[in-house]
Amino acid sequence: MESRFLSRATTVSHLRRPLRESNGNAICSFLSIKPIGAVSEGGNLIWGRQLRPSLLLEASYPVSARKEILRPVMAAASSPAEGSDSSGDGKAAPVGFFDKYPALVTGFFFFMWYFLNVIFNILNKKIYNYFPYPYFVSVIHLFVGVVYCLVSWAVGLPKRAPIDSNLLKLLIPVAVCHALGHVTSNVSFAAVAVSFTHTIKALEPFFNAAASQFILGQQIPITLWLSLAPVVLGVSMASLTELSFNWTGFISAMISNISFTYRSIYSKKAMTDMDSTNIYAYISIIALIVCIPPAIILEGPQLIKHGFSDGIAKVGLTKFISDLFWVGMFYHLYNQLATNTLERVAPLTHAVGNVLKRVFVIGFSIVIFGNKISTQTGIGTAVAIAGVATYSYIKAKMEEEKRQGKAA
Repeated sequence: MESRFLSRATTVSHLRRPLRESNGNAICSFLSIKPIGAVSEGGNLIWGRQLRPSLLLEASYPVSARKEILRPVMAAASSPAEGSDSSGDGKAAPVGFFDKYPALVTGFFFFMWYFLNVIFNILNKKIYNYFPYPYFVSVIHLFVGVVYCLVSWAVGLPKRAPIDSNLLKLLIPVAVCHALGHVTSNVSFAAVAVSFTHTIKALEPFFNAAASQFILGQQIPITLWLSLAPVVLGVSMASLTELSFNWTGFISAMISNISFTYRSIYSKKAMTDMDSTNIYAYISIIALIVCIPPAIILEGPQLIKHGFSDGIAKVGLTKFISDLFWVGMFYHLYNQLATNTLERVAPLTHAVGNVLKRVFVIGFSIVIFGNKISTQTGIGTAVAIAGVATYSYIKAKMEEEKRQGKAA
């Protein structure tokens, strides 16, 4: 259920933006526009999303100029005043906290990303223990996030970016896949142990690699395929002896993997220079619209007949409403933090961090819920996670070398 559509990208170059210097002449830089997501899934969306789902705008100046990375969410890159001297004469602007302690700030982002993700998974499973309606809860996740985005737009943090019909057509397939992957992930979470669902979702890089090879026609190096073998083996070992295993949970998690893979494929085609916060907001709105009809059709009669009353009777009205509100907030915020973290670090760092995040979620869920796992399941989970880590490292390393080769 992770938003990965904001995690990987292929750079499109040869788009130029004039940059004004103090002498009035114009210089041109390449503006690299990255898609909302990509098939190469080193880290998990909205990412996931994986939905392992981010836009990074990198303005690469000529060798004589300095390179800046624009972070649309957390910080705007400052530019010299129109009449300033580019040689550095005059008073330097005061250094802010974010610029003075970048490592500390990045560490805080990782901590909050992990913390919110763990809290979301724990609270989400607790809700399913007394209110087993994953379609409705999925709608609540998105609804709370959409309300959060609308309030943010209303106060101008961030300012809403306009959307046209062309961009909307590109985002609809991404949002539909995001909605399907999100709902099926929740169906799996409701049916089996959280740790088991996350073990199955560790197969997502395998589906991404297969889609790259057989749908997009991209050649996947043999080293990447070999690194995925432990993932398949580990998930198979864990599934055979998982005490909470049932086919509903297993098949739903597999459908989620396929959905997030297709989301990455469509994201590759949806190229835009809109900032990631606004993109995620629009995708959440579309995904909410997609999720409402199946929730009404599949769970509406049961909810009206006894679902709401049973849930409220077990925990009380106040806790019932507060749990649904907070699980929606945690879902939206952890996806947004994953995006913001990616904007601060290299893809390799984010990929490794995403693997560690899955380890944290599996470990904490076992401790909190007291899930009993067999020795074979534990070994299989560890092997699968190790395989994902190896794949993520190799893939991110290859992407870095490719970017360095283009820059040279």
